[in-house]
Amino acid sequence: MLTITNASISPSLPPPPPLQPINRRHLLLTALSLSSFAVSDSVATARGLLRMPPPRLSNRYFLVRAGESEYESLGIINTNPVAKTSVDSGLSEKGKKQTWRVALELKAMGACERNCWIWPSITQRSYQAAEIIAAVNGVSRSYIVPEYSFLDARGLGAYEGKELETISEVYESDSISSTIKPPPIDDGTPNESVADVFVRVTQLMSILETQYSEDTVIIVSPDSDNLTILQAGLVGLDLRRHRDLSFGPGEVRYVDSRSIPTYKQPASAVYKCLNPPNCN
Repeated sequence: MLTITNASISPSLPPPPPLQPINRRHLLLTALSLSSFAVSDSVATARGLLRMPPPRLSNRYFLVRAGESEYESLGIINTNPVAKTSVDSGLSEKGKKQTWRVALELKAMGACERNCWIWPSITQRSYQAAEIIAAVNGVSRSYIVPEYSFLDARGLGAYEGKELETISEVYESDSISSTIKPPPIDDGTPNESVADVFVRVTQLMSILETQYSEDTVIIVSPDSDNLTILQAGLVGLDLRRHRDLSFGPGEVRYVDSRSIPTYKQPASAVYKCLNPPNCN
């Protein structure tokens, strides 16, 4: 049995110091400091925007321009996103035939032999093209992922509603600088420079490279500019020369440096761009 004697009791300890008032500002600053370290660390380890041109790609990509639209069959420029799901933005009869040829070409290339993801713009003709590609290649509709903004047709501002031939004026400006925008208009149609389009297609590729790995992705665009600007960025060509890589309605290309048709290949020594869109 333990017996406690007076000798075993230590001398009385000095009284504790008086409690200090809580410094709420100090606590807040400490918490913010700790959280900033955590956020910085997570941001540092997260995969950000894809660097263009990328050293490598995690997936293989096919770029497809949808077939001719009803507006294009009439020779009219239509890039206002308000009308992108309208029937008039859908494939013309000629556009449907062009898209069937693309779908068969993808099948011949073995694009979906081990399944594939199809990413079309929500624009009517692009989504119709995606459905045709899926049907011909035996791909479930659940593998069609509609894209709601990054693949919109390039907004051409005041050129909206004009004849298709007038778009050559836009490309003349593009060849001078990637930051020149078409004149604005007040009907809601964006007026996008090459650099503007480059930002959103880079965002799209960043999502795809983060979301998938060792997969096949078919990107379906309603226009040529999304694809030419994207391809120029991927292979390191000067964005001012993106028009040299133009896609016709119903055209497909596999993404690599050799996918640029020989007759469209700019001289790399002249048009190389290692930091797009800053190619000046």
